[in-house]
Amino acid sequence: MDRNTAIGMTLMGALLLAYFYFFPGTPPQPTPVADSVKTQSIQPNKELTTTLPAIDSAQRVAMQGFGAFVSGTEQFQTFENQDVKVIFSSHGGIIQSLELKNYKTYFGTPLYLVQPNSFRTELSASINNTKVDLYELYYQSEVKSKTDTTEIVFSITDANGNYFKQIYSLPKSGFEIGYRLENKGMINQFSGENLALHWKAILKPLEKDIADSRNNTTINTYTVAGDFDYISERSTDTETEVYADPIKWIAIKQKFFLASIISKNGFKGGEVSTSVNMADTSVVKRANSTLFISKEEVVNNKANFTFYFGPNEYNKLEAVTPGFSENVYLGWPPVKYINKFVIRPIFNFLVNFGWHMGVVIVVLVILLRLVLLPLSYSSNMSMAKMKVLKPELDEIKEKFPDDMAKAQQEQMKLYQQVGVNPLSGCIPVLLQLPILMAMFYLFPNSIELRQQSLWWAEDLSTYDAIVNLPFTIPFYGSHVSLFVLLMTAATLYYTWQNNQMTTVQGPMKSLSYIMPVVFIFVLNSFPASLSFYYFVSTMTTIIQQIIIKRFVDEDKIKAVMEENRKRIAQGGGKKSKFMSKLEEAMKASEEARRKAEEAKKTKKR
Repeated sequence: MDRNTAIGMTLMGALLLAYFYFFPGTPPQPTPVADSVKTQSIQPNKELTTTLPAIDSAQRVAMQGFGAFVSGTEQFQTFENQDVKVIFSSHGGIIQSLELKNYKTYFGTPLYLVQPNSFRTELSASINNTKVDLYELYYQSEVKSKTDTTEIVFSITDANGNYFKQIYSLPKSGFEIGYRLENKGMINQFSGENLALHWKAILKPLEKDIADSRNNTTINTYTVAGDFDYISERSTDTETEVYADPIKWIAIKQKFFLASIISKNGFKGGEVSTSVNMADTSVVKRANSTLFISKEEVVNNKANFTFYFGPNEYNKLEAVTPGFSENVYLGWPPVKYINKFVIRPIFNFLVNFGWHMGVVIVVLVILLRLVLLPLSYSSNMSMAKMKVLKPELDEIKEKFPDDMAKAQQEQMKLYQQVGVNPLSGCIPVLLQLPILMAMFYLFPNSIELRQQSLWWAEDLSTYDAIVNLPFTIPFYGSHVSLFVLLMTAATLYYTWQNNQMTTVQGPMKSLSYIMPVVFIFVLNSFPASLSFYYFVSTMTTIIQQIIIKRFVDEDKIKAVMEENRKRIAQGGGKKSKFMSKLEEAMKASEEARRKAEEAKKTKKR
């Protein structure tokens, strides 16, 4: 066993021993959930009450049939299914509070996507130039139970028997809540063609890293025509987008969770905006949206919607509505399609086994390395050929130390003589880059990794900090990520190993060592899952390379190249198209250089 093999096997052995020592022996028990929808009344508290301006008699008259419902007693009802706990208020007939039962914030507190002190809604139109907010009226409530759904009906009915109803449908499980509007005679009184639906959200921190949360919080929009759009996530200014075309849905997207409304027939345009106060660490961002609902649809009882309040999980979103999975960013094409059709399905398949996420990542690495084995073998064969040629290439450099162009010509001639393509080792590496880039988007956007621990990393969806610094280093941060350091060390060793087999010299050789160090700064605040993947992938590549070298016979390669040299010298060889074009380019360059020198001599005369 040589030194490389010993080092590689020792590191892998240490990794496996650490895994068996640190991984918990038993999985955490799932939180018990309700078997059926629960209903109960609760008393209002300070967080759930709102002080409203008084409505005078003139305003009541101007509001016509709606004026009778501007005052009343606020009542609350709580409904639960397996995934959400929703509190409805009779004041407005609105969702007052919504908790995701099976999720917690990073700080261990209940995770709310709707709260009265941070989520404000309004559904308004005008009568006689007087604004009426349908979400400020007081409703009567009624509960209807169906086979697998509970309906919560909020209604107002005037003296003439005309009514307006808001009907919510809560299934036994899931994060989708049906919502439809029914009308008889009341909405007809409104002037204008549309009702305006306003959402105003103050988004509170749910994750560990507020900077990362801000960089992943925005409003996404999908039009009826199928166009996906979003507000710039990284902007620190107030950003606004106005849509004249019909909108299918909008989603207030935080890193791992969504608050969204979907229209069956489409909204008649709208406006969305986000803003952030970088100095206020108690708020991630503020998100506002205005959507226009056709009055005609409400009058004709065709206004149907779906709320989605839940995880931004790719597998769940695909089934919600067209384009909804775009809320999970998988990268730019073609990386996006590699993630969507290759990497993500493999990742989902492994997650379904219920393994620890550390095991899932290791198995994912092994599977991908096996798939890429032919490319890795081709790359190693190319490096082996270059290693065999290294003495002759070094002689050429010594022969033409001051004439780089001549040295390159001689090197190309040598490659032609032995039948070697100098770029054959680069192509397999380049073909693997899209997969490495796909991981760059997969792990930071996978909620499956959220709050999953691995060794010292308490949460694989954020950075692993073994040391918190009392100061901030520019471009680095105020913490030290151990997985990033391990990844960098493995990459430096891999680079050193490869440099022993290449002819690269001078600045380019030094640059190959600089790039891994640069990634210490780039990846320090990225999720621990990403740096752990790169670390395991690099270690696997090192061991794979050591194994492949066992099957590479340099003497045989040298014999084949000598045979090629003889055959080509006798005119029996055939140049590849690439080598022919490269030779022509070299000759053209040499000719241009010769003419430039002649012109310079002529000018001196």
